[in-house]
Amino acid sequence: MKQNIFLLSFLVLLLSACSTKEVYEPKKLSNDWEKTSAMDESIVDTSANVALLENRKVLSENGELNVTIPENQRVISLSDNRVISASIDGNVTLTSTKDGTKTNIDLKKTIAGASVSGNILAVLFTNDDIALYDTQTKEILFREQGGKVIANDMRIVNPFFLNDLVLFSTLDGKVIIVNTKLKKRLRTVIVSSEDYFNNVIYFNIADNKILAATSYKLLAMAQKELRQKYEIRNIVFDGKLIYITTKQGEILALTPDLQVDSKIKLPFAHFLGMINHNDKLYILEKEGYMIVVDKKSFDYTVHEVDFDDGFVFVGDNVFYVDDEKILVE
Repeated sequence: MKQNIFLLSFLVLLLSACSTKEVYEPKKLSNDWEKTSAMDESIVDTSANVALLENRKVLSENGELNVTIPENQRVISLSDNRVISASIDGNVTLTSTKDGTKTNIDLKKTIAGASVSGNILAVLFTNDDIALYDTQTKEILFREQGGKVIANDMRIVNPFFLNDLVLFSTLDGKVIIVNTKLKKRLRTVIVSSEDYFNNVIYFNIADNKILAATSYKLLAMAQKELRQKYEIRNIVFDGKLIYITTKQGEILALTPDLQVDSKIKLPFAHFLGMINHNDKLYILEKEGYMIVVDKKSFDYTVHEVDFDDGFVFVGDNVFYVDDEKILVE
């Protein structure tokens, strides 16, 4: 009897918590956001810089590509004018966006991310191993075993080519720099050391400075390594300031030295994506709002926008949500 009473009390508390879940409610609304249009197909999968439509076509940051992905493969990335897709057992296909020619490489292991430059394919496997392959000879050029990975954030960064270097953003919170000519690791930089969901979710190089982030920490590295703790949802860099949104409903502008320049707090906001366009930030919020922030003053307006739940893919100047396009100005 006591056990039944305890179970009933637990269920009441659980249901009460669910029913009182707080969501973002703007104090003031501007005019509705009407820059929307419907797509012919829904998004069924997303990766770092491409998405997959229901008709198996590929959606890039600049629009739909004339590339079709096989039913047994998922889209991985767009790199060097080639779409990389792969099956769960590691059968990788590179499809040219120019003439549709295909190159197949059987790696026999599930991949998490990949990029290509010339005839070199850089691969991050789901067990955190990294490798380089020659796409012509299909030979392995370099391989290194990864760290221990328990659980990942779904936002995975593909390898980054820079001249003779490949920078691998790993699933255990590191950036590994590999020389493609020497075929050896030159350096390992630790971004974060959390036990769970510690993969790198953002990577960029600007003004000879490396910017990298996991869900828990932001790294800026030039002459020295700087780190700050943030629970990051979105991040963009305009060449001058780093803009991030956090799980706590914050929108921040940071200097390249990771000092806070400006800050907004929107209680309970759940940010789905952010676009930097001209002098404004456009931020999509889960409850159906477009938040427009002036980058100079950090004043903002909030607009209602109509969209349904679904996969979210951030394009150049447009948010794609399920089968809707939400344009910025």
